[in-house]
Amino acid sequence: MNILGISAYYHDSAACLVQNGTIVAAAQQERFSRIKHDHRFPHDSINYCLDYAKITADDLDYVVFYDKPFIKFERLLETYLAYAPRGWASFLMAMPLWLKQKLHLPSLIKKSMGYEGKILFPEHHESHAASAFFPSPYKRAAFLTMDGVGEWTTTSFGVGADNRIRIDYEIKFPHSLGLLYSAFTYFTGFKVNSGEYKVMGLAPYGEPKYVDLMLKELIDVKEDGSFRLNMDYFTYPYGLTMTGAAFEKLFGGPARKPESKLTQREMDIAKSVQVVTEEVMLRTARHIHKITGEKYLCMAGGVALNCVGNGRILREGPFEDIWIQPASGDAGGALGAALFAWYQLLGNERVCDNVHDLQFGSYLGPEYSDSEIEQFLVERGYPHKFLGNGSASSTIADLIDEGKVVGWFSGRMEFGPRALGGRSIIGDARNPKMQSQMNLKIKYRESFRPFAPSVLMEQANNFFELDRPSPYMLLVADVDKRLRRKMTEDQEKLWGIDKLNVSRSDIPAVTHVDYSARIQTVHKETNPRYHEVISAFFEKTGCPVIVNTSFNVRGEPIVMSPEHAYLCFMRTEMDYLVLGSYLLDKKPQPQLKDDADWRSQYELD
Repeated sequence: MNILGISAYYHDSAACLVQNGTIVAAAQQERFSRIKHDHRFPHDSINYCLDYAKITADDLDYVVFYDKPFIKFERLLETYLAYAPRGWASFLMAMPLWLKQKLHLPSLIKKSMGYEGKILFPEHHESHAASAFFPSPYKRAAFLTMDGVGEWTTTSFGVGADNRIRIDYEIKFPHSLGLLYSAFTYFTGFKVNSGEYKVMGLAPYGEPKYVDLMLKELIDVKEDGSFRLNMDYFTYPYGLTMTGAAFEKLFGGPARKPESKLTQREMDIAKSVQVVTEEVMLRTARHIHKITGEKYLCMAGGVALNCVGNGRILREGPFEDIWIQPASGDAGGALGAALFAWYQLLGNERVCDNVHDLQFGSYLGPEYSDSEIEQFLVERGYPHKFLGNGSASSTIADLIDEGKVVGWFSGRMEFGPRALGGRSIIGDARNPKMQSQMNLKIKYRESFRPFAPSVLMEQANNFFELDRPSPYMLLVADVDKRLRRKMTEDQEKLWGIDKLNVSRSDIPAVTHVDYSARIQTVHKETNPRYHEVISAFFEKTGCPVIVNTSFNVRGEPIVMSPEHAYLCFMRTEMDYLVLGSYLLDKKPQPQLKDDADWRSQYELD
C-alpha cells in the first residue's frame, strides 16, 4: 500500500511516501526550488517520492494532507472578526491565497498530480503527534506537541500505544509558546519562522534580566505548564507584525532592525525568553508524566527544535528517555499525516523494539550514484580525483587535520532542518579559528552562531555530558569538564559578544560560550561512510569529534544535488569538496561565469 503525505501553504512544505508502513522517501520542497522555507505546493517533492519508489500517482492508495484547511480558515475569520477593524490589511493580504488555493485543496491535489483516489485530512496536531510517536522506538509513550498554531491548537499532549495515538489535552490560539518565541524572534531583528534558532544561539551571550518582567506582563505560567498570554502586548492575531507599541514600551524601545548591530538588550532578551520557554517545556513535561505515568516522551512541533529545552527535559525531567521527530516543524507534518493514515485510520500493526527508531537516521532524500556524479564532473570539465582503493577516509581525515574546510556530499539527503552527514560542511573541532572562519568566510552569517559537533557514538560520553544517542542534533549537553579550559579573571569579566573569541575547551570550535554543544552522535548502522571518516580522524588525532554545519550559505536551503554543492563550494571559501567518491580541490577549478555579485547579497556589515 502506498500512502503519500503532504504539507503545504504555511512554511516548509514537503512530501513523504510510506509503503506498507515503511518511510521510503521524504523531502522538503525548498531543496528543489532553492527558495528557503518554500511554502508552495510541493510538486517537486511529490515527484521525487514517486520516482524514488518507481510508482505513479495511479499507484497511490491515499493522499493525506497534514491539517484541516476549513477549520484553519474558520479560525482566521473568527480572529479577524474579533479584532475588527484592526486586522483589515492583514485580512486582505491573506484572502487571495485562501480563495484561489487553500479552500480548494482536494481539486488542486487531484489536478496537479493527476490523482483520482481518496484524500484524507487529519488535524494539524494529530499529524505532529503521529510524527512524534509512530516513528519512535517505543511501544508506548506520552507525546507533547508545541508549535505556533495549527487549526486552533498550539499545544497538545496525550498517549501513544502500539498503533494508536490519543490527544488528551490542548491549548488553543492565540495562547502559543511558539508564537511567543516568534514574537521575540521578530523583536530581536530576525525572521519569523526562520530565525528562532538564532535567538536560541544568541541566548548564552545574555543575562536573564527580563524573565520576571515576561512572567509578570506577557505570560502567566501555571505549575502544570499550562499558560495564557497577555494579548494586549501582541499584534500577530490581526497585524502584519508580531508586536506593537505596547511591547516596545515594555522593553524600552523599538524592535531591532534586521542586519543592524546586535546590542546587549537583544542578548538579554534572547536569554530571558529562552529561560521562560525552557520553564514552560519542563513544567509541561513533568505534568504529562504525572498524568500519564509513561516512561517515555515523544516530541514534535516547531518548539521541539529548541534543543536546549529538550536537553533540560532529558536531564531534569522524570522520563527515562525522550525521542524527538527530526523534522519537527511543518515539513514533518507530511510524514506524520501518512503514518497517521497507515496506523490510526487503517489499523495496521506497528512493530518496534523500544531501542531503534523507524526513521533510518532521517536519510530519506535524493541520492546520486558515483556514475551520475562522474558524468556531471566530466561534462562540465571540473577537475577532480577519484578516491578509490579505500583511501577516501584517510585522505579526508588528513585534510581536516590540516585545517581545511571540506564540503561533504554523500548518500541520501537528510529530511528535516539539520545536516547530519549527508549534506554537511565539516572541519576540525580543535581549531580555535574554525568557528569564525566558517561563519564569516563560508556561511556568510552572524559571527555569534555556534556550530555543532559530530561525534562517534562510541566516544560521545568521553567528550560530552551525554549518556545516550543524539543522532538528530536535537539535544544540547555540556562539554565534559575534563576538556574545559579555565577562564582567566579578565576573560571572566567579558560581556556579551566579546565572549566569542575565548577558547573554552579542547574542542573550541563546537563549544558554545556556556560550555554547551548541540550534539550529533554518528552511528555506523545509519551512516557508515561518515562514521568511517570520523573514525579515521580519531585514529589520526585522538579526537573523535569534528565540526558539522549544513551545506549551504545564509539565506539558501541546504544543497540537494551535485550542481548545488559545486556552486556553493565555488561561491565560498571552502577548500575541498567531496562528491560521493570524488574529491575536488578549489585551486584548479575554473572561475564561475557571471558570478561576481553573488557574495555581496550574503555578506554582513
